[in-house]
Amino acid sequence: MNDYTKFLASRVTAGGLSRREFMGRAMAAGITLAVADKLFTESAEAAEPKRGGHLKLGLEGGAATDSNDPAKFLSQFMFCVGRCWGDMLVESDPLTGAAVPALAESWEPSKDAATWTFKIRKGVKFHDGKELTIDDVVATLKRHTDKKSESGALGVLGSIKEIKADGGNLVLTLSEGNADMPLLLSDYHLVIQPNGGVDDPLASIGTGPYKLTSFEAGVRATFEKNKDDWRSDRGYVDSIEVIGMNDATARIAALSSGQVHYINRVDPKTVNLLKRAPNVEILSTAGRGHYVFIMHCDKAPFDNNDLRLALKYAMDRETMVQKILGGYGKVGNDFPINSTYALFPEGIEQRVYDPDKAAFHYKKSGHSGSVLLRTSEVAFPGGVDAAVLYQESCKKAGIEIEVKREPGDGYWTNVWNVQPFSTSYWGGRPTQDQMYSTAYLSTADWNDTKFKRPDFDKLLLQARSELDEAKRKDMYRAMAMMVRDEGGVILPMFNDFVNASTKQVKGYVHDIGNDMSNGYVATRVWLDA
Repeated sequence: MNDYTKFLASRVTAGGLSRREFMGRAMAAGITLAVADKLFTESAEAAEPKRGGHLKLGLEGGAATDSNDPAKFLSQFMFCVGRCWGDMLVESDPLTGAAVPALAESWEPSKDAATWTFKIRKGVKFHDGKELTIDDVVATLKRHTDKKSESGALGVLGSIKEIKADGGNLVLTLSEGNADMPLLLSDYHLVIQPNGGVDDPLASIGTGPYKLTSFEAGVRATFEKNKDDWRSDRGYVDSIEVIGMNDATARIAALSSGQVHYINRVDPKTVNLLKRAPNVEILSTAGRGHYVFIMHCDKAPFDNNDLRLALKYAMDRETMVQKILGGYGKVGNDFPINSTYALFPEGIEQRVYDPDKAAFHYKKSGHSGSVLLRTSEVAFPGGVDAAVLYQESCKKAGIEIEVKREPGDGYWTNVWNVQPFSTSYWGGRPTQDQMYSTAYLSTADWNDTKFKRPDFDKLLLQARSELDEAKRKDMYRAMAMMVRDEGGVILPMFNDFVNASTKQVKGYVHDIGNDMSNGYVATRVWLDA
């Protein structure tokens, strides 16, 4: 049994794959019908998911400014909340990252990948009893492509020229070919809502496995089971409570005492302590997430590339991975792509800590005086410690960093994407194109380094429509070099997603797509009393 087959079997055991889905994927992987059938039966009998119970999650990331409009989902808290009540057209496979059907049950591109036709699933009901229609799908995508919506997916959908219905199908016409189009529709902002959410984007009415029963921004969200859910392989608990817990110590105490079943953002420094608790299990998943120090390329003094290079060479990446991540991660190279992505640009020289080079570029920049770095524990686990560690490594290059600790509440509205130098994190995206389109395209709302280069934008669009993978890989390499050598991101480390649960929680799916089982944790697990 190869790794992929083992993974499929584990998904069946966890209740995450129907027989039909399992057989289709297993046979596509070269497994005979008889072997696939035997493997499914054994896996299904291994652990039948239990239904019922009240699941409580204590999550970092909530803020009083959180919005229940999917277009404006920003934090880890809302990422999980949205996954509970909403569905996208497409999801991604937890192991491979490949596009898999959701509300769109199939799709077909034109030969140049510039026109995509998606067959929309029938018989699906919204929480208010209304049946999902193609018009709801069209309205949703049109709202997210409207600049007035301020959607976090706006940059992802920027190449769509026309959105229309053709019978029961969705037809997207693009300004150029895009081989990744299905995966782009898995973006967590693109929750399908009645009439696209135009009438009331905050209504939280979707087609997901749970119905929202109460919501207090940054504090708490509660859910009840959607009895009309169109899927049987999710939503095992009767009710869910998502509690905002921005204090790491409070989260650990709540889990250890059994007040909650699951917490996110476990600081690697506390892993050994948590392991001592008899009822706690550490859930660590490698993926595309990364911790960053972001400089605004359009604001002084960071509009000087020599200063940006100085600050990059002053970063001790290896020490960061060991001391901040506790080894739960890998060093980064100042561009947001790692080897989990298709067409990863290999052979780019790893940037290492070099105080002499940092001092050279710092002197060349002409800057004098301290550099203000804003940080917070909500930026990423150990964010404040990472800033202080960086402050020390900069001293050896003669660079003075002033660290300012900001309050967690309001960090994502008052500091991130606003202040010129701060710490932050990214959960990664399904494709290189989506990662770059979301955070590095000149016109992207979430271009948090204010990196604006017409030649980069042009190359991004060319790569998007290039069907020759070798040529496309070369383009991605050129883009990575631009970001690495001239961009405003200092990317010292790709983090493993380190979370924890009580041993009552079963069926957890490790998903490379993003943290917290790609946000689906509450909908995928069950409770074993």
